[in-house]
Amino acid sequence: MSIHSFHLARMPLRDAAGALLRPPSAPGLRHLEVLAGMRLGAPVVSPDRMQIRRLAVFAEWADEASLEAFLAEHRFGRGLGAGWHVRLAFQRRWGEVGALAHLPVEAERSVPDAPVVAVTLARMRLPELPRFLHWGRPVERQVRDHPETTLALAAMRPPRTIVTFSVWKSARAMTGMVFGRDEGDAARRHSKAMAERERRDFHREFTTMRFRPLSEHGTWEGRSDFIPWTE
Repeated sequence: MSIHSFHLARMPLRDAAGALLRPPSAPGLRHLEVLAGMRLGAPVVSPDRMQIRRLAVFAEWADEASLEAFLAEHRFGRGLGAGWHVRLAFQRRWGEVGALAHLPVEAERSVPDAPVVAVTLARMRLPELPRFLHWGRPVERQVRDHPETTLALAAMRPPRTIVTFSVWKSARAMTGMVFGRDEGDAARRHSKAMAERERRDFHREFTTMRFRPLSEHGTWEGRSDFIPWTE
């Protein structure tokens, strides 16, 4: 059965830049996105906006054995193995990116009170970047500061690709944020940004995917407990 994984790792500059320019391949690796880390809500012109040595990697694998072999045997994989990653079961998607169009719209239903992981993948329309930043940065802060997220970040690969990743304590909390059901002035930032995207799309391609976490491995910034496992 295929699985997905999301990785965070610090890499030497040469290895990180090389993977950004030419992502590695490996047996059983169906899709790979290598991106430079970003800090959600950071100023547009800031060293935090693109952190080349702090890589984020999103991947799809034919099976867990393929992932294990990559982490053990491939030079880049061993670098990822020194960081943190979560293994994921795909649940559903909204929108479509060509490289992931084979994923079904829905593979399994979420349990409302169980933790979920959300990944968005977008290929930008470059002329729309100023609009995207105007509407997107408030949403970045909304997700980053939400009391029901345990980890939220963004990553990019110039010139067009942006990924966001967030771990939520429950599917109910995530959908509450998406549809503006939370309290406070910031509650409707996401829904307003989505309405603006519907009015005139920021992206050439865009998908939001929901996953069930399977297992968590390694550490990131001294932590190894981002997934709020339930009994």
